[in-house]
Amino acid sequence: MPPGDASESARYGLNTQVQGNQVDGAAQLAFGTPSVDDGPLMWELAANAGTLDVNSRYAYLLWCRDFADTTVVARDVDRLAGFLTGYRRPQSPDTFFTWQVAVSDDYRRRGLARRMLDHVVGALRPQGVRFVEATVTPDNKASMRLFESFAEANGTNVVVDVLFSERELGSGHEPEMLHRIGPLD
Repeated sequence: MPPGDASESARYGLNTQVQGNQVDGAAQLAFGTPSVDDGPLMWELAANAGTLDVNSRYAYLLWCRDFADTTVVARDVDRLAGFLTGYRRPQSPDTFFTWQVAVSDDYRRRGLARRMLDHVVGALRPQGVRFVEATVTPDNKASMRLFESFAEANGTNVVVDVLFSERELGSGHEPEMLHRIGPLD
């Protein structure tokens, strides 16, 4: 599997990888912080992902207002290609917790999730971030590969443990497994 490809399979080859900022001849992707106007688009993208716990539109609006500095959006001209939300843990400011990662259907299997993670963590490392955390349900193989590839690229380990069990989350929800990556040099 090519580095940064968190897809289920690498059978599509290098033409599907995000090379520089180009995506299959499309306009350049721009990475940046979200504005409040991005909130509804992020909500829609999360709902369409089919695998995320979708928050209210209000929550995404607040996220764009209050956590814009630890969130990245990827745009293809005027279209939202993906987003990654996260925050620095208040009791552990050297840790960046990745809350949600969503990529539009048209941009999946191209390494975009990994590039967004690299982008936001790269901006936070000079501010003292040495660890990345995320929770992943056991059936989310693509997210597991995303965080494993990030750890491998950064020459560090991933430690996995249960953060919240089915008992705490309620019936019908798989456990949320904490993936802790680091330390980052």
